[in-house]
Amino acid sequence: MKHLILSATLLALATPTFAASKPCDELKTEIAAKLDEKKVTGYKLDIVDTEKVGDAKVVGSCDGGKKKIVYGRAAAK
Repeated sequence: MKHLILSATLLALATPTFAASKPCDELKTEIAAKLDEKKVTGYKLDIVDTEKVGDAKVVGSCDGGKKKIVYGRAAAK
């Protein structure tokens, strides 16, 4: 039983590491597809360095955690 708990804990801790290693453009495309599927309009996704995120809403992490994908509303035309 202890091995099962230990395995589950290690798997849970390792999962964010695997997700963070995804290429930024690929992850951005996947997030955009999910937003489009939910019929979200008027948004923009930007890839920024982790230290430059500020107050932006982070919706993804990529490039080994060095960059974040942030969500914002697109400027009205």
